[in-house]
Amino acid sequence: MPARKAALALAAAALVAVPLAAGCSTAQKAVDCARLGIEISDDVDDLQRSVTGTASDTDNANKILDNLEKDTKKLKDKSSNVDVGKALDHLEKAVGNVRDALRDDKTPDLTPVTDAAGELSKVCTSK
Repeated sequence: MPARKAALALAAAALVAVPLAAGCSTAQKAVDCARLGIEISDDVDDLQRSVTGTASDTDNANKILDNLEKDTKKLKDKSSNVDVGKALDHLEKAVGNVRDALRDDKTPDLTPVTDAAGELSKVCTSK
């Protein structure tokens, strides 16, 4: 399990144990952030495998990009945290750049996608 997934899983487990005095809404939002952050991390890992293999699978990469966009939207709808919003904005831009590269039959640079996913992991686990 990559470090960012481990951090998100640990944060999600810790947040489940948050005392009720912290407020259900706040605790639930943090758990949602961690859970969806793990889904996004999984999508990024799948995308890396899809575009860096010996035979790039553009159709599969586009499906994964669709999942990333869907998961990003779900998290945006559930979170009002400014830092989470910024991380998701960076992720959306990076996903758009990958999609553009694939459409132009170029090898996409996945560094911004992995950086944005790492940024999201950091803000989701720092609550």
